[in-house]
Amino acid sequence: MAIDTEAIKEHIRGILIALGDNPDREGLKDTPDRVARMYEEVFEGMNYSNHEIAQMFNKTFSDELHYEVAGQDMVMVKDIDIFSYCEHHLALMYDMKVAVAYIPNGKVIGLSKIARIADMVGKRLQLQERIGSDIAEILQEILDSEDVAVIIEGTHSCMSARGIKKSAATTRTYTLRGKFKEDKLLQMRLLQ
Repeated sequence: MAIDTEAIKEHIRGILIALGDNPDREGLKDTPDRVARMYEEVFEGMNYSNHEIAQMFNKTFSDELHYEVAGQDMVMVKDIDIFSYCEHHLALMYDMKVAVAYIPNGKVIGLSKIARIADMVGKRLQLQERIGSDIAEILQEILDSEDVAVIIEGTHSCMSARGIKKSAATTRTYTLRGKFKEDKLLQMRLLQ
């Protein structure tokens, strides 16, 4: 699905009129075009399914390490900065930090690919909970492993800038799959 920038321009112009402003005045005359280009960038992830993102970033390496206790080694990448837009208010979700962990099952993924996946998944109209589920699903497909965990902490402008206006409130979500869901010791290691 391609983002329809012409329709966005038309609708942004209509919103400016609905707000009581003149879309032809100097400060606003290029706003519909700027917003359409911004939306094309910040919503790029909407062009792809989880499967297509998995194919896009499927760069793995054979994991030839021999572990004394199979399945006990964990790879974790923390503090991946992303942003997204809440599907309920089109409000910015910001200061988001993503942590991803997995247990290798014969292969490992390039670390930058984990950050690229998180970034692309965030570039959709989203819920924070779904961001974690989507990242986990994509990594499970790439790694052929059920053992994936995603922890996200973020601030939502739909809570901080409007409505209740609680600027210090953060939301933390946990997506636990495979052994991360079942093994309490592994969960403790993950949350340290």
